[in-house]
Amino acid sequence: MGLEITPVEIDTSPISATVTITETSNSTTISEHHSQRGKTIWRKVLDVKEAKKQVSISVPMIITNLSFYLITLVSVMFAGRLGQLELAGSTLGNSWATVTGIALTTGLSGALETLCGQAYGANAYRMLGIYLQSSAIISFIFSVVASILWFFSEPILVLLHQDPQVAQVASIYLKCLIPGLFAYGFLQCILRFLQTQSVVKPLIVCSLVPLGIHIGLTYLLVHLTPLGFKGAPVAAVLSLWLSVFMLAFYLKYSVKFKLTLEGFSMESIHHLLPNMKLALSSAVMVCLEFGVFELLVLLAGLMPNSETKTSLIALCVITETVSYMLTSGLSAAVSTRVSNEIGAGNISHAKKAMIVTIKLSVVLGLTISISLIVAHNLWVSFFSNSYLLKDEFASITPLLAISMLLDSAQGILSGVARGCGWQHLAALTNFAAFYIIGTPISVVLGFKAGLYTKGLWIGLICGLYFQCCILLVITFCNKWTQVKLSEH
Repeated sequence: MGLEITPVEIDTSPISATVTITETSNSTTISEHHSQRGKTIWRKVLDVKEAKKQVSISVPMIITNLSFYLITLVSVMFAGRLGQLELAGSTLGNSWATVTGIALTTGLSGALETLCGQAYGANAYRMLGIYLQSSAIISFIFSVVASILWFFSEPILVLLHQDPQVAQVASIYLKCLIPGLFAYGFLQCILRFLQTQSVVKPLIVCSLVPLGIHIGLTYLLVHLTPLGFKGAPVAAVLSLWLSVFMLAFYLKYSVKFKLTLEGFSMESIHHLLPNMKLALSSAVMVCLEFGVFELLVLLAGLMPNSETKTSLIALCVITETVSYMLTSGLSAAVSTRVSNEIGAGNISHAKKAMIVTIKLSVVLGLTISISLIVAHNLWVSFFSNSYLLKDEFASITPLLAISMLLDSAQGILSGVARGCGWQHLAALTNFAAFYIIGTPISVVLGFKAGLYTKGLWIGLICGLYFQCCILLVITFCNKWTQVKLSEH
């Protein structure tokens, strides 16, 4: 409360002073009351302490995941600007690489979110290093298998009725990218190892520095060397391996891991087969979801004006993936918090962590969707100058925004499944949602109803909705128990 004071009206009487003090005190009390009430309401809406823990994990993981994904995406951008055929070939190649290699290695490393997360919560620190070594070996073995598939991708894509010219360009892109697959697999294992211990800040440096180098390196190899189109995937390979070497150097010389990394142990060999079961369930879970996006790209290739339709759906898939990379930080956070708390025997704390993450994901998902609606033309311009592609993308943007919201929700529920060790249930859910429900709807609406790319995406939305519903039932009806580490 303010008083207007002039030289002739100064009143220093006790009564006046008392009134002023009383009124000021009342004003302060009311202000404090409203402030306290606001804090109480906010705490009811969101557990601030738990939210801070999750944000401290999710923000570095968002930056890291997005940076590693952008390494491959920047290569597609540079390749796509060389021409329409190069755009179609690089996007098809990148989509094929994602579902048959990147998703595979990402899924395989998901076993570490359960095993390392719960082992860390149970203070079984030595086992973290053993699980990391075992997972790295498994990743290497499957990367060899996937690289063979990449090498012979041209006849496979032609067999899947893709345009022969586009398939040829995609095959060239994939062959050059093969060494990067092994790097990506090792990266995912190290990420999970660090994530489950909440050691995530160093990941920011080890991802942003290679990304910054990658942009200049890609421009150099594509435009200033004879490599041309091949320079784009070669640059991605070099940048991914740089990240691996930086993280390996950090693991070797940091004192934080003296209890979890004791050097190579033959015990990791003994854990290969037991861990393979959980790793394969996790890989199937991820690949089934990524696979449906690749299937949409292939179906677009069967439509009239296939080159434009393929580019459009591939761009939608890239956009959805970037959105998922942003929300994947929260998925990683909830997986870490849930697995750590379950490992420590605190089931109630694990469930509370999940509720907090769901609330955070709603806010983040809405923000991303609104941003896409507002700036979709700017986003498309990063990939192509085609006015036709911009118009097509603008028309499908509302559907894309809906799918991004649903994908954000399922990402959190999938993170809970990984933390609890329910990968096999999530894998069955993904199969039913996308291949029994989503894909048939996409085919009917896309081809029979003549909705084309919009019909394909509506089918995907139906699959995502069903996936969220089933994962909710699994999450709230299943018993949350610790994985028996001796069995894995």
